[in-house]
Amino acid sequence: MRTGKHPVTIERFHPDRHPFWDSFVKESNNGTLFHERTFLNYHPEDRFTDHSLVFLTDEKPVSLLPAVEYEQAGMKILHSHRGSSYGGFVQPHDMSLDMHLKITESFIHYLQQENINRVIITIPPIIYNKRLSNYAEFALFRHHFRYLKRDISSVLFLEKSIEENIAKFRPTTRTAFRKALKKGVTVRESDDYASFYQILKRNLKIRHNVQPTHTLKELEDIKRRYPDHVRLYAAFIGETMIAGIVLFDANERVTLAFYISHDESYQEYRGVNLLFKEVIEDSIRRGFTYLDYGIFTVNMEPNLGLARFKESFGAGGIFRDTFYLDLK
Repeated sequence: MRTGKHPVTIERFHPDRHPFWDSFVKESNNGTLFHERTFLNYHPEDRFTDHSLVFLTDEKPVSLLPAVEYEQAGMKILHSHRGSSYGGFVQPHDMSLDMHLKITESFIHYLQQENINRVIITIPPIIYNKRLSNYAEFALFRHHFRYLKRDISSVLFLEKSIEENIAKFRPTTRTAFRKALKKGVTVRESDDYASFYQILKRNLKIRHNVQPTHTLKELEDIKRRYPDHVRLYAAFIGETMIAGIVLFDANERVTLAFYISHDESYQEYRGVNLLFKEVIEDSIRRGFTYLDYGIFTVNMEPNLGLARFKESFGAGGIFRDTFYLDLK
């Protein structure tokens, strides 16, 4: 395989040498909030060993890779990124296939020099690309990467008006949010993350016997880091919070429903149904193209009940892919 001129060099990320990281992500074709140092740095310094990379040609950055390294079962692993929903190579809008191939080839050579035994990469679903492209996946496969898993994320295309989106709801979902209105449920943005977190913890314990991804302190820290891009929408009966959705505005195209939860004792009020109707309307107003409801598979095992709930709003499924390569 031949690639063009301009060799790619790789530097390990250092904040003093690479202060441009977040601005590069914001201006990129596929970068998200989860790739930014502002987000990644909410993790305590001792949680991960950072091994993020900067790819350059002619001393100018052409790609970034947020990553951490760790050892598991005697293997040295590079993972992009273990502490984020998405990782992978952050690329400019106009990156050529030739450059994708060159970056991947240089990356593998770097991994071999660093004695990495396995690399794992979770890339953003294709809707996060401002200019649609599968060059990155092609370059990975061309260099013998394989799927580790292909989870499914529910995504809703946001029409020009809430009425057009409601037309895609199943009849039972339209009935449910109208029932919530009749029962006096109200929806508003809230800064009461503590009350929502109690609902979330209780719900996850009952349904899945797991803890939330973030502690309350971490969630509040992320909100402080992104005051305009992290939002809690909550449903109330009077002043009692009965359900909530925490949205992360991942990039200018997609807002992600990272947490969705309700108080089981107020199930009959259908607070989540009304919440999603309001979230969809507000996301349209704020100019997003997609609402990502998040995955309903865990290691490719589908939760069909959760799938049906998200489908009832008109959502479809797209891949959230994780790739790996074992190195000799």
